[in-house]
This record gives sequence, structure tokens and C-alpha cells, in this order.
Amino acid sequence: MAELKEKKTVLTKEGYRKLEAELDYYISVRRNEIADQIATARGFGDLSENAEYDEAKNEQSRIEAKIIEMENTLRNCIVIDDDDVTTDTVGVGNTVKVMNQTLKKEQVFTIVGANETDPRMMKISSESPIGAMLLGKKVGQLVPVETPGGMLKMKVLEITR
Repeated sequence: MAELKEKKTVLTKEGYRKLEAELDYYISVRRNEIADQIATARGFGDLSENAEYDEAKNEQSRIEAKIIEMENTLRNCIVIDDDDVTTDTVGVGNTVKVMNQTLKKEQVFTIVGANETDPRMMKISSESPIGAMLLGKKVGQLVPVETPGGMLKMKVLEITR
């Protein structure tokens, strides 16, 4: 019988710290807020017809599921140490300057784990079409990238940490 391998989440140190802070917020703040909402809703009377109570209980379930998910991610993730990030080839934790030859402009991306993406800050997942194709590439390499918007050609100009 084939053993199922759970895919490990990759996080940078910054991403790990952010997730720890978010988990702490959910445990110390959101849990208490929802407990207060449930107590207040309970005071509205008959629980069988109490929409506020039902909604608060549903929110409590969502919060607890989110806490479990974050705890599991932190427990099972691979943290990329800044010292492990090299500039020889593109990897998670690198900032990459490319010449997007299709759009005829330079672009700078930071390759991060899937949980850390932030398109506004040009932080792209190592699992995204562009991120995945850039992984392992060296300065000077031409990289064809199939995206939902069509084929792009990018040339790696610079790799930094």
C-alpha cells in the first residue's frame, strides 16, 4: 500500500514569525471575543431560534479550525533560514530581478512559501507558475513561463537575498 506523503509547507523566517503572531492573536484575542459573543447571544433566550447564537457558534468553529490549521503548519513546516539562502540559483527566500521580455519591462519578485504570498509586495509563491519556473535558475537564463494569461519569457538578471 502506497504511503501518503504530506506536502511540507515552506516558510521563510519572516513568514514563520508572522504566522506565530497570527496564531497568538487568534488564541488570545479572537477566542475570547467569540466566547463573549456566545455568552451575549445566550442571553437572548431560546437557543433553538437564536440566530445570533448559531452564528457565534459557527464563527467559533471557524476560529478553532483556523487555530488547528496554523498550529499544524507551524509544527510541520520547513523554515528556510536566511543563512541557507544562496544567490547561485533561485530558491525560496530569494529576490529575483528579471527582464520580462514579453512585457518588455524589468520586474522584481521575492520567492516565498505558499502561505506568504503578497502580490502587492511582489511576493510570489514558489508554487505559482512564475515562482515554480524560476526555482533553480541562474543569472542569464531565459525562462519560459506558462501563465493563465499566456506564455511569458523572462530572463534572470539578478538573484539576491
